[in-house]
Amino acid sequence: MDDKELINGNEGGAAMVKAGAAKKKKEPVSVTDKNRFNMKIVTSDVCEVCKMQCERGIRYMKAMRVPGAVGNGVPCILTKGKGYK
Repeated sequence: MDDKELINGNEGGAAMVKAGAAKKKKEPVSVTDKNRFNMKIVTSDVCEVCKMQCERGIRYMKAMRVPGAVGNGVPCILTKGKGYK
């Protein structure tokens, strides 16, 4: 029994269509697009020694100097992926 028989209902049952028959093919992702927006999460000690301190890192360092502050890090703009220009 092939798909045409199922679609036309020649087998006596309800018309059936295979799942995913109308899916489009995905284009392969280029290496530059794949790594474009990957940034490393850095902690305040890394921001302290950075030579090119950004505004986000400076704000994070100030927030971590407050007693009892708990931080998870901040994305570093300087560590963007290979495709960043």
